[in-house]
Amino acid sequence: MNKKQKLVALTGASSTGKSSLAVEAAKFFGGEVISADSRYVYKYLDISTAKPTKEEMQGIKHHLIDIYEVTQNYTAGLFVKDAEEIIRQLSQKGKIPIVAGGTGLYFRSLSGEFDIPEVKPDEQFRQQAEKKESEELYSDLLKKAPELAEKIHPNNKRKIIRALELANSGAKIKSKDSPYEILLIRLDSSERQFLYANSEKRVDKMLENGLFEECKFLCKKYGENNILQNTIGIKELIPYIREKCPPQSAIEEIKKNTRHYIKRQISWFNGDKNSNILYIDKSPDIKSEAFSLIQKFLND
Repeated sequence: MNKKQKLVALTGASSTGKSSLAVEAAKFFGGEVISADSRYVYKYLDISTAKPTKEEMQGIKHHLIDIYEVTQNYTAGLFVKDAEEIIRQLSQKGKIPIVAGGTGLYFRSLSGEFDIPEVKPDEQFRQQAEKKESEELYSDLLKKAPELAEKIHPNNKRKIIRALELANSGAKIKSKDSPYEILLIRLDSSERQFLYANSEKRVDKMLENGLFEECKFLCKKYGENNILQNTIGIKELIPYIREKCPPQSAIEEIKKNTRHYIKRQISWFNGDKNSNILYIDKSPDIKSEAFSLIQKFLND
């Protein structure tokens, strides 16, 4: 029997340090980073997504970053297709694939928990669905695709609509055996307030780095499209650009929505029973702990 390809997966909520740990691991173990972030794929969404800079990448090759325009839709199905090809190429080169990011559905799809078919967005359905409350949409999803509903937060309207698109298409959503042996490391905090404080500092840094200017540029270039209106750090500034709210109100909305997003991410990742959880607020050396896990995994 052929051995399964090994890959390291680094997950966790926003502001836990996944990107920097992924770079350090790639440098030490001879790997490359595959982004599992649903917003990193888009060009120009840099400051608002805290996308790693060239300097922060430290010469490590990063995949699935800046490959799509904001006008294009990137789905979990496309991610799996792209990631599988990259993993195959890295395996041939003898490099360790390090998948890092905070989009939980990407990890579960890649691991084989879901075999999600590639279904094109239904714009007419989306327009109709946007007029409905999340509660009504979620109830509909529970009836049509309970296996997806249990993995999505009832208030996450965007993901509920996408899941309904899949269910309405008639395409079969099923599980499959994973082609990989995966070490799943999850960065977390024993105190949620610790993550909230980190996220607020990150928002302040984004503002210093030119978040307002990035938002104005994106809206001018692409218009206020669906992706921008569903990206934290951008959607809150659109009313400010329209001169419908003061800047401080927009900033507070970004911080509030980031906290809510972290809460949803934690709920999602709590469903991963095979995670090796490392608490960033307790460990004096997260890097050493992670490297120890990775080394043992690669040696087994």
